[in-house]
Amino acid sequence: MGDPKFEIQMLHDRVMVKIEQESEERRSTAGIVIPATVKMANRLVWGEVCGAGANARSVKVGDKVLFNPEEQYEVEVHGQLYLVMRERDLHAIATPQTDNGTGLYL
Repeated sequence: MGDPKFEIQMLHDRVMVKIEQESEERRSTAGIVIPATVKMANRLVWGEVCGAGANARSVKVGDKVLFNPEEQYEVEVHGQLYLVMRERDLHAIATPQTDNGTGLYL
């Protein structure tokens, strides 16, 4: 008989995020190709919320969030890398409906 499976539940205001994988290279708005090996300082990234604690007020599973990946804790589950952070470490949330957004869309 196999080992029992355990469901991961985030506690308090903690959020588990899966980073969106970027392509091998990026293009600037001017059309300049930026290789994947170039490290940009203080670059925020988008990710998808995979779990949120009971005290997380603004995010829910499935939301896209903007955050700094350098200041977070990493955890690997079944070969997939996730980041764990406090909700207050998120900079923005992209949801289908909002009352006070920026007017910009992903």
